[in-house]
Amino acid sequence: MLCAVVGVLLLTACSRVGADSRNSLDLQQAAYISQITEALLQDITSMDEAEARQYEEDLLEFGENGLASGVTAWLGVMKDTGAFVGVLSSETELSEDKGFVSTIQAQFENRNAEFKVFYSMERQTQSLNPVSISISPEYTIGEKMVKAVMNTMLGMGTVFLVLIFISLIIGSFKFIYQFEKKMSVKETTADSTLLSAPEEVSGKELADDLELVAVITAAVAAVSDSPTDGLVVRSIKRAPGAKWKRA
Repeated sequence: MLCAVVGVLLLTACSRVGADSRNSLDLQQAAYISQITEALLQDITSMDEAEARQYEEDLLEFGENGLASGVTAWLGVMKDTGAFVGVLSSETELSEDKGFVSTIQAQFENRNAEFKVFYSMERQTQSLNPVSISISPEYTIGEKMVKAVMNTMLGMGTVFLVLIFISLIIGSFKFIYQFEKKMSVKETTADSTLLSAPEEVSGKELADDLELVAVITAAVAAVSDSPTDGLVVRSIKRAPGAKWKRA
């Protein structure tokens, strides 16, 4: 039983060694890719802001998105890292998608940073093609805390500004209501003025209607049993509508 257990363990160890050997990268090939990555790091970090922006536009125009991502990353961190000083360490290994990942720990004037490049191998030309490039500066705990506080204050300040703006809008509703109320009162007054004006005009014009004067004179004479010669109509005014409805 002991021999059997030992044999199983030896077979497992051999299988792991075989798998590691198949997944491992040749040292010479890894050193070659690391040298290419170091040269790429020096080329990117040697550009100033104006040169980097122009180079980024040219790369995007020709469809070199992988190299363009490295230039974009350098534009974002150049003020924090400062100028490039040297390479501290480099390492290249296989990636999960059968490519290569090269990581360089670089020293800059202000702080260290990690330069990482993901490569893909073109089968026809057997050449390396950078897929993406990233530069990650190493910040101290104090700097990270300051950035976290600034981000928190910025977020909370934005929320409070929006709430203040909404409260001002809600508070202005009463002034809008008062303004609309005043405008409605003015419109009602104007409408009443327009409605009363025709009645006065019609009351003045009724006395000029000879037929209406004759009819009213005859009716008054018939009711009072008096001749029409003794009646003189001087003015005729229209009575309110409510009185006519009650009659």
